[in-house]
Amino acid sequence: MALITTPLATAVIGCAIRVHRALGPGLFESVYEPCLADELSRGKIEFKRQVSVPIKYGGREIGPGFRLDFLIEEELVLELKSVEKLLPVHEKQVLTYLKLTGLRKGLLMNFNASLLKQGIRSIVR
Repeated sequence: MALITTPLATAVIGCAIRVHRALGPGLFESVYEPCLADELSRGKIEFKRQVSVPIKYGGREIGPGFRLDFLIEEELVLELKSVEKLLPVHEKQVLTYLKLTGLRKGLLMNFNASLLKQGIRSIVR
């Protein structure tokens, strides 16, 4: 799967690579997330962390549904993982996030990969 090659996605990936190079693989997602937030801020990239997205069903809001790790400039969903291997369920998770938010582009990043670029998946709806 080819990576999203927008300037925004490229900038976000660059920030994530800097974090991964500094910390290496094998830590918990909760360690990478604030470090990535710091890198995004330094890069002057607008973002929100842990964005609550409600579940809508039958035309009604049912309640709190899930939290996006990052919403980048109101257009890109960024989901972080630190797992042995990305699975199809992780990609489906991001696809569902895109569907429920109405957004089109997402990035899935596995910080447990030896090289971060091997752990990045682009998801387009």
